[in-house]
Amino acid sequence: MSTIDEMQQRLATLEPEAMEIGDDSALHAGHEGARSGGGHYNLTIVSPQFDGLLTIKRHRLIYNALGDLMQTRIHALSIKAYAPGEL
Repeated sequence: MSTIDEMQQRLATLEPEAMEIGDDSALHAGHEGARSGGGHYNLTIVSPQFDGLLTIKRHRLIYNALGDLMQTRIHALSIKAYAPGEL
């Protein structure tokens, strides 16, 4: 399973209304994290679970959902997390 597929599967626990994951790894070729196998990704996600939460709490929910991927297959993750109606 690709890293993006694994991310989508794990983030499904947040019941997203919309989710887009991009792979920016090629832009960071030669970077320390890229050499060790970790990719660079960007995530835009809209979830009702983010309603009323500060950005840091939204990010924690995402990191918890991704679990060990953050220490292995993901070196860097840019996050845009919204509650419905915030876009």
